[in-house]
Amino acid sequence: MAMFLEERQAKILELLTEKGKVLVKELAEMFSVTEDSIRKDLSALEADGRLKRTYGGAVPVIEKLQVTAANRRRISDVEAKRKIAAAAVKLITPSDFVFLDASTISIAIAEILERRDTACKILTNMVDVLVMLARNPKIKIIFAGGQINQSRDGFIDGLNIEFTARFRPDISFIGVVGLEVKKNSLTTNGVDSGLHKAKILEISKSSYVMAESRKFGVEGNYKFATLENVRGLITESEPAAGILKAAHKLNLEIILPD
Repeated sequence: MAMFLEERQAKILELLTEKGKVLVKELAEMFSVTEDSIRKDLSALEADGRLKRTYGGAVPVIEKLQVTAANRRRISDVEAKRKIAAAAVKLITPSDFVFLDASTISIAIAEILERRDTACKILTNMVDVLVMLARNPKIKIIFAGGQINQSRDGFIDGLNIEFTARFRPDISFIGVVGLEVKKNSLTTNGVDSGLHKAKILEISKSSYVMAESRKFGVEGNYKFATLENVRGLITESEPAAGILKAAHKLNLEIILPD
């Protein structure tokens, strides 16, 4: 299957997470590229500290649990996240004050905004978003700190909530672990994360949930809001008819990539 270099490397990391080991020969056949191309991919990923090369393949780097969890989210559903991010950015106007949640889709949004030649104002609690957007002098960025949560690559503690609650974003983008449109439920897996997301929904003038299609029908451990609290849902492909019907009853806008 033909794909861009970055996509192929992301898929290699995803396979490595799933299987615990990858082989050059199998990867070359899977991606229809030469074994030399795969070796170059593995060398580049090893240089970035993402894996350890072995004879004929590669194995994971031994990492702290929190870091592993964060990296796993970064390398999953890469193309879906890019599509969602592209759709989200189109909702932003130059005058908007935007909040970006501690979500890997927020990183994809930041990648787009970093390249834009348009001034905007961003509030975020995610470290990667801060680092990326700080490179663009036209972006005014406010960073909400506190006690870092390494598995989220950001800040979601009480101190952060207290600071963030002082602002009134025009538009916010929130990630979720799962959503049940028919049950009118938004969920995540941690209480702190859930309380933080609920606060953002409360203070924002307009909010959108960002979710890959695989998260439909999934329920996390902590329900933090109902769908009446959001203006729309951004996903990469059209949901099933039953979900669309339930969304219509809730006056929930479904936003898809062009």
